[in-house]
Amino acid sequence: MKKRIGFYVAAWAVLLAAFNVIAFLQLDTVEYAMYTSSFWIGYSFVTVAFLGQLACALIAFRADSARKMFYNLSLILTSYTGLMLSFVVGIICMIVALLPYWVAAAACTVILAMNVVSVIKANVAITEVERLDKKIKADTFFIKSLTVDADTLMAKAKSDEVRAECKKVYEAIRFSDPMSSSALASAESQITVKFSEFSEAVNADNAESASDIAKELTILIGDRNKKCMLLK
Repeated sequence: MKKRIGFYVAAWAVLLAAFNVIAFLQLDTVEYAMYTSSFWIGYSFVTVAFLGQLACALIAFRADSARKMFYNLSLILTSYTGLMLSFVVGIICMIVALLPYWVAAAACTVILAMNVVSVIKANVAITEVERLDKKIKADTFFIKSLTVDADTLMAKAKSDEVRAECKKVYEAIRFSDPMSSSALASAESQITVKFSEFSEAVNADNAESASDIAKELTILIGDRNKKCMLLK
């Protein structure tokens, strides 16, 4: 993470330095435009845009996971687009000597406001996506966890008869609707209890008991899935 941030800061510093070299380069074609009010407004505006983009990038690179880093790419892209737009407007303000200072100030203010709003919207969108992602993880935990348990139980089966029953239960769970809700708490509680009984039968290699419980378990899972459909 630190290495990645270091590379980005180094590249950012090179670009900022290049901008300053170009901005103060005494070229005959733009020499007359140096040090006017519009020049300093444009120069300050671009510098602020550079600093704002760096701040957004540092926030994005502080992501603690690859998924969050993926979400934060929109923040980097938004800030980078804002920097490019600010650069164009700022350069125009710097090289057009006859441009009134109030026009330069108004243009830069509008662009700055647009950039700030865009960054805020991107950040809000990222926060909302993360919230939904956490909610989906919580809502799908029951079926995902039960699927893993059923798969593990199938691997532990000692006889072919019991393994066949385990596969039936595993398939029923694996193809179930993954989304849970508070309305399904009672049904899922019954499934949990019945699955515990099924696990005991499998571990005891009791084919008859495993078959009976497997039928009850698949019925409970089917009822849960029907209730899921009603909630949508």
